[in-house]
Amino acid sequence: MTASTVEIGGERGWTPVCAYGDLIAGRGVAALVEGEQVAIFRDRTGEVYALANRDPFSGAYVMSRGIVGRRGDVPTVASPMYKQAFDLRTGECLDEETAPDGSSAVLRTWMVRVRE
Repeated sequence: MTASTVEIGGERGWTPVCAYGDLIAGRGVAALVEGEQVAIFRDRTGEVYALANRDPFSGAYVMSRGIVGRRGDVPTVASPMYKQAFDLRTGECLDEETAPDGSSAVLRTWMVRVRE
């Protein structure tokens, strides 16, 4: 029996990052994909998401350590720094539109697939 592999889609194609079974529901991990830090999450329903690992409010690369949850039907991750919540599907901050430097408070998202 082969393990399912989580892959992240980037400009150069699909990059395998880990086995699906290595992801713990409700927790995140960080991976380097095409030179960028990516935070990968598996929620309690089994869905897998990939967002930028850099918190736009603190500038720290810590999103993979965030708290996974929900706001209604929206799967979220809360920054471990200042606790802003981000939509895991779109990367949008649900609490503030802009970061302290005036930039948009939206995390980049990546395509994710699980291959058998």
